[in-house]
Amino acid sequence: MSKQPELDVLTQHLLDEAPKRTTRSTMTRSTKIKRATGQLGTAMARRKNDPLYKRMVYFRTQYFKYREMIRKKYSPRVRSKARR
Repeated sequence: MSKQPELDVLTQHLLDEAPKRTTRSTMTRSTKIKRATGQLGTAMARRKNDPLYKRMVYFRTQYFKYREMIRKKYSPRVRSKARR
């Protein structure tokens, strides 16, 4: 049995987060991966002082548009982290 690589703290927290028990439905692994990819992409953009992140924060009315642009830009880089 192969040993999985150790994850950074943020990735481990996002993937291990227990679903809320207010409903009977649970979150699937693919949903967790999509969610973690988006959150890790936004965190990476913030760390790198990305101009898209600055616009996203400044223009709250267009927040979702810029968030999608950031997710598309960083998803290939963080998708592998999100899958671990």
